[in-house]
Formats: sequence, C-alpha cells, structure tokens
Amino acid sequence: MSQTVTEFEVHDIRFPTSEQLDGSDAMNPDPDYSAAYLVLRLDDGSEGHGFCFTIGRGNEVVAAAMEALRPYVIGRPAPLTAAGLATLHTDLTHDSQLRWLGPEKGVMHMAAGAVVNAAWDLAATRAGLPVWEFLAAMTPEELVGLVDFRYLTDVLTRDEALAILRAAEPGRAERAARLRERGYPAYTTSPGWLGYPDEKLVRLAKEAVADGFGQIKLKVGGDIDDDVRRMKLARAAVGPSVRIAVDANQRWDVDDAVRWMTALAPYEPHWIEEPTSPDDVLGHAAVRAGQPVKVATGEHVANRVVFKQLLQAGAVDFVQIDAARVAGVNENVAILLLAAKYGVPVCPHAGGVGLCELVQHLAMFDYVAVSGSWEDRVIEYVDHLHEHFTDPAVVVGGRYTAPRAPGFSARMLPASIAAHSYPHGPVWQARRTAPEVSR
Repeated sequence: MSQTVTEFEVHDIRFPTSEQLDGSDAMNPDPDYSAAYLVLRLDDGSEGHGFCFTIGRGNEVVAAAMEALRPYVIGRPAPLTAAGLATLHTDLTHDSQLRWLGPEKGVMHMAAGAVVNAAWDLAATRAGLPVWEFLAAMTPEELVGLVDFRYLTDVLTRDEALAILRAAEPGRAERAARLRERGYPAYTTSPGWLGYPDEKLVRLAKEAVADGFGQIKLKVGGDIDDDVRRMKLARAAVGPSVRIAVDANQRWDVDDAVRWMTALAPYEPHWIEEPTSPDDVLGHAAVRAGQPVKVATGEHVANRVVFKQLLQAGAVDFVQIDAARVAGVNENVAILLLAAKYGVPVCPHAGGVGLCELVQHLAMFDYVAVSGSWEDRVIEYVDHLHEHFTDPAVVVGGRYTAPRAPGFSARMLPASIAAHSYPHGPVWQARRTAPEVSR
C-alpha cells in the first residue's frame, strides 16, 4: 500500500481530578486533567497518537483547532522520515492564515504540536524504536533539518547547532547503554499540591524519600504564612539533603515574588518555578537577581523565541520544556539546542495526563545526543493517570526507566478513551448533576 493517512480522529478526553484536588495550585484550584487527543491512521492500519494537555474547560477549543489541521494530513503520504517530519512541522506552523491566530503561540500552535507529536509516534512505531532512540539514531544533519531557525540565528545558527550535535555524537552509544541500565533522574510533585492538608503533605513527602526521590516539589503562592509553614514541614519531613523545589504557577508580580522567596529562602528551596507571567522575560530576570533562589520556567512558554530571550537575558537557571505546549518534537529539539548553547540544564515539566509519558523521551534524547549530561537535570513525575496508557512511564528508585516499546508512549487505552470522553462518556454522564452541566 501507499502509506497514506486515511483517518484523523479527534477525541475530547477529561478526567475529574478536581474532585480530589490532584493538580491544584495557586492559579488552578480545580483542574480536571484533560487531553485533546488525536489518532492518525494509515491505509495499512498503522496508527500514530498525540494530544494536547489542558485542565478541562477549553479542551473542546483545542480539539477544534486540531480539526482545522486535518487538510494537511488526510490523503497525504505519512511523514516517516526526518525530512518528512520536518516538512509536516513547517507546513503546520507556516500556514499564513492559521499562523495569524498566534503567530506560533496559543491554541493553534498547541494543536499543531499534537499533530506533529502524533506523526512522531507513527514514524517511530513504524521504525520499531521508542522516540528517544529514533531521534538519537538520526545524524546531526538530519536533526538540524528538523529545526526552524527563523528568529534564532542571532544566538544559534545552523552551523552552531551542528557543532553541538557533532560534539555529542561520539558518546551516544555509551550514554544510551547507561540510560537503559540506570534510568533518568526524576523528582516528584505528588506531595505538594496546594489543596492537600498538612498531614497528607508530610506523609507523601516521607514516602517520596523512601521511594528513592532526591527532590520533591511544593506548590506555593496562596498565602505567604501558609507557604512558610508548609515549607518548614516539608523540610523537616525530608531532611537537609533532599531538594525541595517550589512552584508559584505564575501567581506573583515581581516584587511579590522577591518578598515571598526571601521568606522561603531559609528552608533552602532548590528553585522557584514560574514566579511570574511566562511571557515576562525581564520580570524573570528581576526575580532571579532580587532573591537567592534559582529560577525555573518553561511549561507555559509559548515558543522557541521566548525561550531564546529567557536565555539571552540570563533570566533562568533551569529550562522546563513541555512536550505539548510548543509545536511538538521539532520545536523542542530547537529549545534543547538553545539550552545546550547557553549551558543551562533542561528539567522538563510533566505531570498532567500523559506528559510524563511524552517528555521522558525528550530528556533522554537530550542526554544521549545533545547535552550529553544529566547533571542537575531531573524530569518531573506525578503518580496518577498512567494506568490509562498502553506504555506507561515507569519510575523505580527515583529514576525513569528508559522506554523500550516503539513510539512516543502516547497511546491511551481504548477503554479509557471511551469512558472519559466528554461529555457523553459514562464517567461524565454519571456526573451530570445540575452543577456539572455547565462545566
């Protein structure tokens, strides 16, 4: 057969996580972890799966944006090579009329990322490799060909990117073997949701240390006195040697961030994540300069250009890529190369639904073929909703086990798709009381 894409199937999938306050933080008190989910099918029966992560309302908007990209995929040859995947990424992000809605940010850009990621799942599955290995097997020239260098060349040229990749090339096989043997360092946010009572925070923090995690994360930003109390409890629970990161989820103005983090500093936070608006590059730089705690951001950064500016401005100590925020694997390769150019560690955002599954591949590719290091690098881990995937992320002893199954680990179980489809799946039909109808 001709390996043509014949089906483009979009689902609105939502999980009622707000009922237990899983995922709650200072800006998002009632998240229902959700996925605008895409299945690509070829005429030979092959499939590729991808999604955008949201927290409930608005998931249908992302699904509609994905539908707008259907003409770029249906009836066309499947993009199964580096060149084909580069062409798809360019086609989706350079459409002059759809690009007007961003450009290259927001719902349309996220939708493009879901399609791109589904294509990567398809291509890697057909190649019989997990995405991290599929990427790491490409030549430096093929990898550079994935990247849109427009707007980047003042700080990262194609030749500089090639030099970074070629420098890492000799040690690829050794690092891949080490990764399969030892896994990749992880940290957990599971103890730290803002809606959890103190007793649950302390219990889960102690359990995280017992499970082998060397770092946990707490949500902050609701009330400064509460946050000092919670940080003190967490530090007592884990001891002095375990890192505790904190995450404000964009809650503060710059002065508030400096004041808040100065109050928390005696308990040695490892970083402050998203202290202010993700678009405020100079604000992040001011927070970094105004208090002693290192700064991390990235999960809501719209595109490679803002990452470029954060690095140019010296505004971040840790880059936090997200697998489903920018335009898919291709743009994340660009961001990994930018971080490598500036020597800034990449510590991906995960959690959500399916984000741990996706982003592990990007961090592992970075270790094998880009930065060549996992020093000061960790992937976020949140222990929920993995049971809905055919190849769930596995963390043992505080480290991600390297995926071995072909693809992007993005495939959700058909039963989970059926049960959690919104609004007609049985999980949501059972909740359609009067207050839920408007949800």
